[in-house]
Amino acid sequence: MKMEGTYFQKLVWTELLAIPSGEVRTYKQIAEAIGKPSAARAVANACAANPYAPLVPCHRVICSDGTVGGYSSYGGVERKLDLLGKEGFLPLRSKQ
Repeated sequence: MKMEGTYFQKLVWTELLAIPSGEVRTYKQIAEAIGKPSAARAVANACAANPYAPLVPCHRVICSDGTVGGYSSYGGVERKLDLLGKEGFLPLRSKQ
């Protein structure tokens, strides 16, 4: 897949492709995996900017406290919960 975005976004999105169905990673784990351990917030922003969801599975990225965080793609957080549930993972709901 040819992805269009910034270098950092493509780095994040490529890492998301490595998350198996039914598993999740935290924004911090993704930041560490791409060699930018203090960039968890930037990882969240790259996930929010992902135009390839759910093919590039940003829905598999959650907050360190186990809550789902946000989901900028169609359907919002409820869609993220649905996608994760279909993959067999049931995280905590959002912080709100």
